[in-house]
Amino acid sequence: MAGESIPRATLLVRVTLALLLALPAVVTRAAGLSPPPVAAMVIFGAGVLAAAIVLMWAAETARADMSGALALALLALIAVLPEYGVDLYYAYAAGTRPQYTAYAAANMTGANRLLVGVGWALVVLAFTLGVRRLSRRRGRHATRGPGRRDVRLTPPHRVELGFLALASVLGFIPALTGEIGWYLAIVLIAVYVLYLARISRGGGEDIEQLAGVPARLVRLPKRERRMLTWAGFGFGAALVFVSAKPFANALVDAGASLGIDEFLLVQWLAPLASEAPELLVAVMFAWRLRDADALGTLLSSKVNQWTLLIGTLPLAYRIGGGAWSLPLDSRQIEEVLLTAAQTVLGLGLLIDLVFRRWEAAALFVLFAVQFVLPGESARLVLSGVYLAIGFSVLIARYRELGTAMATVVRSR
Repeated sequence: MAGESIPRATLLVRVTLALLLALPAVVTRAAGLSPPPVAAMVIFGAGVLAAAIVLMWAAETARADMSGALALALLALIAVLPEYGVDLYYAYAAGTRPQYTAYAAANMTGANRLLVGVGWALVVLAFTLGVRRLSRRRGRHATRGPGRRDVRLTPPHRVELGFLALASVLGFIPALTGEIGWYLAIVLIAVYVLYLARISRGGGEDIEQLAGVPARLVRLPKRERRMLTWAGFGFGAALVFVSAKPFANALVDAGASLGIDEFLLVQWLAPLASEAPELLVAVMFAWRLRDADALGTLLSSKVNQWTLLIGTLPLAYRIGGGAWSLPLDSRQIEEVLLTAAQTVLGLGLLIDLVFRRWEAAALFVLFAVQFVLPGESARLVLSGVYLAIGFSVLIARYRELGTAMATVVRSR
């Protein structure tokens, strides 16, 4: 049986709210309306958010019909499809409009840094509050031992860590070459395919702790459940198609009309809208003390964004009329370098399968510093700080790093 379910009336209310959130984008696009940039940003941003919610429900429900590890990776990938839609559109448009090249890099790096700097810290915060809530309700012994003070991953998550370690090395190549080359795209996509092949070797259903809408759907007869799951995938994908392009364009136009740097708007607002549902689900998992599921989902998302997302950008650029490699200017190189450096530190902090409160606080503070000191020299210094701490931690934990890397070439 699935975990905590919801009444039928609540299910209908939540589904109705998701559809109502999507309705303005569908109507606006179908009617061929052209609202002002700020209004379009809100309308189609809501469409992207609704798509992410529906896709996440479908992916969670699919866990009833496949292995838990693979379903978790599918959940992470499906949850960020709106992010892919926006970023790939920018890369595609850059083929004929060179200024969009910067937006593709901004969206990709912003999404990655937001995921690690804010998402991982939110998991720790929600887990801490969840432990305190349980402690007040049941007494001090409800924390189930000293280990419940920190967020912990399970040993199978070494697969994600091993592939993230490999991707971390490859992630510096664009900063060194000044481009996301077609050769790197092939390697990164191959790494992600190998990752999926590795985790698909797991077995067994993993639906015991589902909650909310997915917990209700998995109780349905098998045929009906699968039909609704694929209907959710189809509707969510169609909504991405309807909303991603106008949302991406509206962000740029709104930035110009409001006098805001379009690069920063694309870098932070777009990823926040497209990744919000995934962050909310991770927070919900952590609040219910499902810390491994919470952090594991975001970790798998980091793997797919630092491999598959980067790898598909040159392909979209080429299809849109550009060259085989996506060029990067000096500012974009800084962004990629900073993101790659943050990835090294994040890897180091998780490599022992324990994510401590002070580690989460350090990641968040370093993430926030970039807004206080946005200059080029400050970003280079910050990249150096990330790398110095990250490599120091990885050297101290070299045995754990070796164990994780071994999962890349063999089953766990």
